[in-house]
Amino acid sequence: MSTSTTASDRASAEFWFDPLCPWAWMTSRWMGEVQKVRDVDVTWSVMSLSVLNQDRDLSEDYDALMDRGWGPVRVVIAARRDHGDEIVKPLYDEIGARIHHEKMEFGDAVAGALAALDLPADLADAARTTEYDEELRASHQRAINLVGDDVGTPVVAVDGVAFFGPVVTPAPKGEAAGLLWDGCVLVARTPGFYELKRSRTEGPIFDTED
Repeated sequence: MSTSTTASDRASAEFWFDPLCPWAWMTSRWMGEVQKVRDVDVTWSVMSLSVLNQDRDLSEDYDALMDRGWGPVRVVIAARRDHGDEIVKPLYDEIGARIHHEKMEFGDAVAGALAALDLPADLADAARTTEYDEELRASHQRAINLVGDDVGTPVVAVDGVAFFGPVVTPAPKGEAAGLLWDGCVLVARTPGFYELKRSRTEGPIFDTED
């Protein structure tokens, strides 16, 4: 009997991220590990903490972060419009590595990411215009419609069910990543299940080998 995987056996997932969020970055590294040990195809999409927190009463520092946070997501949307869906994940990887590993300012991270992927430098201009905001808000809203607006990024949807998170550090690897995936999908598919949570005791632990 053949043990090869058919198209019908593969799961289809969508992963919504904001490049500025360190926890979404951790979860995206986990998602990459999941793909090594589970048959799942992932579509990468943008949501925005700046959109989520617009008009909310925020601290001065967080409000300033949200003002700057429009830039990277706008650039990703602009790149997708010009170069297709396949550019989204590589661009996220390049921007995220610079923001979270190299601690670069958002503008410098975007410029470096564009250069690394041989994308036009003038895509960075999208950070300073509202031209792409309708597409950005639509992508964001698709995630919110699935999980509600009392969560943040990331959001993962798989075969018709969606959840916020998982928030995890460091990102599990190998079969540990697969088992966490199995558990997340299992609880998300349970009718009436809404939340499992405990207080975080550590910040994001980045694997610089990614």
